[in-house]
Amino acid sequence: MELEATITERRRQTRSNIYRHIHTATDFCSKQSLSNALSLSLPTVYQNLTELMEAGLVRYSGEQRSTGGRKAMGLEIVPDARYAVGISITENRLRFVAADLNLKELAYKKVYHEPVSEKSGFRAFLAEELERFLDENQLDREKLLGVGIALPAVFSPVAGNILLAPSLHLRDVTLQTLAGDLPYPTYFENDATSAGYAEWYTYGHQRDMAFLLLETGVGGAVLVNGGQYQGDNRRSGEFGHICVEAGGLPCRCGKSGCLEAYCSARRISDDLGIPLKEFFLGVSNHNSTYELLWDDMLRHLAIGVNSIRMVLDCDVVLGGFLTQYMEPYLPRLQEYAAAYNTFESDAGYLRLSKFRKHAVPLGVALHFVKEFIETI
Repeated sequence: MELEATITERRRQTRSNIYRHIHTATDFCSKQSLSNALSLSLPTVYQNLTELMEAGLVRYSGEQRSTGGRKAMGLEIVPDARYAVGISITENRLRFVAADLNLKELAYKKVYHEPVSEKSGFRAFLAEELERFLDENQLDREKLLGVGIALPAVFSPVAGNILLAPSLHLRDVTLQTLAGDLPYPTYFENDATSAGYAEWYTYGHQRDMAFLLLETGVGGAVLVNGGQYQGDNRRSGEFGHICVEAGGLPCRCGKSGCLEAYCSARRISDDLGIPLKEFFLGVSNHNSTYELLWDDMLRHLAIGVNSIRMVLDCDVVLGGFLTQYMEPYLPRLQEYAAAYNTFESDAGYLRLSKFRKHAVPLGVALHFVKEFIETI
């Protein structure tokens, strides 16, 4: 029995290796290239591919390439064979994303609601909105791997409860209170950690990096050696509460001068009472009030970015929905950051995330996608 179990596990691992190789292949992938790359015999490759194709997980890509004789058929995974849902919860908004096995968006929806701390029956509301999202987009529940939920919160490392979520006005709250009615596998994570991991996972060379999330709040994550550095209390990457101006603007954490107070999207909506799109249109049209505010935000952001660079000495990546408007201003931000830097004359280490709009829900959905790919 033990030998049989070992053989079965070995076969499963071989199948998993083949699937993962096809999933991550950046060049033409064929039976022969699989055999060469994984040091497997062609019959073994053929047998496992047959199983994967019968399961609807792998298919021929339609691409053919000549190898000197008969043209080889390309292989690819079936990206929508499974999917995961990511939900970002903020004070008065839910963002739903359904992502396939390539982390490509299948559907997206935004739902506004009363502040979480004031809304009675929130977990029933969340469950109802999730079912509505699945129905509206005709998503097959049989293919749903699980639901990831991202929050701007610090979680207890032992009990898994929310210790503190200042922007949600929550403290010492159980996860069941928010999502206890969901009938699917669930996973909870900090919003910035989710977005940062999505960026790291999909970035080519997967360097160490610090991720800075700019949304209604400001958070972050530190990705080192292929995993998140969490710190002693799971509070690593709380970049939003770096002090960038002593005695400065009040922050929702109760302190003053925090990066979040200066550089979150909330500052635009609170100071001017307008949507981001209207604000950046005004900046591009040289509205002096908007330009002054934006320049102040960039200068304080540069202070925070430089502090992160000084401490961690790695790439700094900016993500979150605020960054969808930032590309024209990245050179100016890099110039400001370089001016603060003791050791470098430029800030080439600073870049924008691949995921500008929905990094958080995509990132938390990635948990189930990655789990499926690694255990198939």
